[in-house]
Amino acid sequence: MTMDHVAEKGLVLLGCGKMGSAMLQGWLGDGLPPASVWVIDPNPSDWLRGTGVHINADLPALPAIVLVAVKPQMMGDALPMMRDRGNGDTLFVSIAAGTPISAFEQALGGQTPIVRAMPNTPAAVGRGITAIIGNAHATPEQLDLADMLLQAVGQVVRLEDEGQMDAVTGLSGSGPAYVFHMIECMARAGEAQGLAPDLAMQLAQATVAGAGALAEAADETPAQLRQNVTSPKGTTQAGLEVLMHEDTGLPPLMARTVKAAAERSRELRNG
Repeated sequence: MTMDHVAEKGLVLLGCGKMGSAMLQGWLGDGLPPASVWVIDPNPSDWLRGTGVHINADLPALPAIVLVAVKPQMMGDALPMMRDRGNGDTLFVSIAAGTPISAFEQALGGQTPIVRAMPNTPAAVGRGITAIIGNAHATPEQLDLADMLLQAVGQVVRLEDEGQMDAVTGLSGSGPAYVFHMIECMARAGEAQGLAPDLAMQLAQATVAGAGALAEAADETPAQLRQNVTSPKGTTQAGLEVLMHEDTGLPPLMARTVKAAAERSRELRNG
């Protein structure tokens, strides 16, 4: 299955908020014709109106793909209108956080091919990472298609079972917020050492963004990169001795942080 198949049969986007818009922008940029896209959204943005896609129009009978990008609380309204497209060849891809595959099978029919995906907010700038898992009815070709579509906003990884989605939520789903907070904390610490607030924030943002880009681009592991810049008895070592302390430092704090988010994800899943 290729983008040609999607262009021919049509793609339906249920919900077009920030994440849906980022994906749609990527697909249109990759050459998907606007005439092949149907968007259902109660409050379409000015940007969306200018794309040339079908907005809140009659949907194709058998689209290649339906991407569910509505907020979980709006799922109850959105899915029933799709029921007649379930149990067929239409692939449903959900990026709705916390909604399990079983809920889609219940709403759409047990034979429906479904892929559940968990993207994160850097998708808005094409730097997201999305984890996907398919149900028993999603074919390898359909998984490849979902993978290709989601690459419009960043990297894609595949999970072995849906239970791993809670850990993904705790690490990469919620993780951007942890990094944003780290930037805040670094900037405040710079202020405490005598820097003006704007300068401290600029230094913190550029440092975190630059280190992240270097970690992705370099062949060495992050541990090796850290060692490379840590000279014995130098300034970096002095800072790292505080940050890496096994009782009061970042390792136990980060373990508790990711665990708390993953456990909350499990609680929400289990109602």
